[in-house]
Amino acid sequence: MGGVVIRIGMIGISEGNGHPFSFSAIINGYSDSGLAASGWSVIYDYVRRRDPSEIGFGDVTVTHAWTQEPETTRKLCEACRIPNAVASPAAMIGEVDAVVIARDDFENHVAMALPFLKAGLHVFVDKPLSLDIGELRILRDYLESGTLMSCSGMRYARELDEPRASLADYGEIRLIRGAILNSWEKYGVHIVDAVLGMVRSRPVHVTSNAAPHASFSVGMDDGSLFQIDALGDVGRCFRLDLFGANKISAHEITDNFSMFRRLLWHFIESIRSGAPPLDPEDTLTSMRLLIAGRLAKAEQRKVFLDEIII
Repeated sequence: MGGVVIRIGMIGISEGNGHPFSFSAIINGYSDSGLAASGWSVIYDYVRRRDPSEIGFGDVTVTHAWTQEPETTRKLCEACRIPNAVASPAAMIGEVDAVVIARDDFENHVAMALPFLKAGLHVFVDKPLSLDIGELRILRDYLESGTLMSCSGMRYARELDEPRASLADYGEIRLIRGAILNSWEKYGVHIVDAVLGMVRSRPVHVTSNAAPHASFSVGMDDGSLFQIDALGDVGRCFRLDLFGANKISAHEITDNFSMFRRLLWHFIESIRSGAPPLDPEDTLTSMRLLIAGRLAKAEQRKVFLDEIII
């Protein structure tokens, strides 16, 4: 689609999740007064600190928006220079080339995404894609065709550029530890995608640890241990520690703008090329790991990922 304007529809809002505002501002630019008045002060603060050269992707624009609340939709359109507020997501079909479903209520993702996927549009779905095996089986074809993308922005975190580029310097990886705020179901994917986007090893089994929060030990196929702690209601926490035989490093992940811009770049490139932006198995492995963690905690046993057949 080189040289052709790509029209994107922005859909949804979730409590505590301002992705429609951040994603739209990164693509369209923003009204200073509109974004300042949007109620998303954190997003306003980090977007306005960026150089204008970091905003926009050429002939790509968010042209339509819908959220569950008309007043929120109005604020989103004002803040991010979106010309069309629509009464329903379905009104975007025939008017846009792609949609971003920017809400993290994964229970509703399939119902929201399928009308657009069946219409042949490209769709990005906020993390996690789904924790239902049957739904993931339905979505597999769209992942493989390149019309569906879903992942955490932390797969592209700037703070992990160094280990991604020089993982061999670490020698044999012995332990990876990740800690996040909030729940395993909604936020576990951040650490899972960050790690699986960085290392070559893949998860084999999961056990639930005795802890006052959701805590899991993941056995990897290279013999290393990957420990993930979802700490619940705590302050901002996105931390990753790598322990190798030759090198150890710690990473606090704080640059939301860079990870979101990179994520959107990959989605837009997939629209232009028609190729999957990620290996579909990477997306499905992340979802298997989240599902296996749920089972391990509920049933208090070691769960192997190959039990999760998608």
